Amino acid sequence: MSTQDATRQLLFQMADDALIMGHRNSEWTGIGPTLEEDIAFSSMAQDKIGHAYQLYKILNAMGEGEMDKLAFNRNEKDFRSCHLVELPIGDYAFSLMRQFLFDTAESIRYEQLQNCSLTPLAQLAVKVKGELRYHKMHADVWIKQLANGTEESKARLQAALSELWPYALGMFEEGDWQAARKSEGLGDSESEIREKWLAAVSPKLEEWNLRVESAEAVEGGRQGYHSEFLAPLLKEMTEVFNIDPLASW
Repeated sequence: MSTQDATRQLLFQMADDALIMGHRNSEWTGIGPTLEEDIAFSSMAQDKIGHAYQLYKILNAMGEGEMDKLAFNRNEKDFRSCHLVELPIGDYAFSLMRQFLFDTAESIRYEQLQNCSLTPLAQLAVKVKGELRYHKMHADVWIKQLANGTEESKARLQAALSELWPYALGMFEEGDWQAARKSEGLGDSESEIREKWLAAVSPKLEEWNLRVESAEAVEGGRQGYHSEFLAPLLKEMTEVFNIDPLASW
């Protein structure tokens, strides 16, 4: 795979993850357990979709098409999102745990990309890093409260972690773009990022008395093979756009 193809793969992977995660977070709008959390998840959803927009903008500059069409006019098989972000929101513990696992990985990726060879991506990484700090703090605060709460709250967190762990491992699915990506100065390989992610999340989970069991990673998303949940999500997400794709908004 050429270095340019490896760059496109990384950008689509990150953009699609952010777009789908943003849509999932937005589903808490109006139904959050508290008004504060309703606003918090809505704000994080807006951030994620903003990240996706900026990544699609870089792809647009590389000749991949208009940002709106990249987000709303591609087939399911063309998406490179991981299965983790595609899962329904579940209960509140589930969404908090997913946020913690996903944003920890994103923080590591963007930390590295601040010094990457692709200038627009390096500049974006500097901006996104600050927003992710808030997202991680949000998850840390709430998971700690629930972990030290009632037996039910602790049980819900453990159930969420057990269900999410194989999907979280799937964030680091490797492909034939790895070597070309490293040579282009676009950060570590997926296996190296995974090790840094494990080193970051494991102490937190231990602090919260949550256990992780060995599991096989749920993969396929980076190759275009998705969960059963992505197709209906895309149908809902693109409903307004598909009424008149040529409209000027």
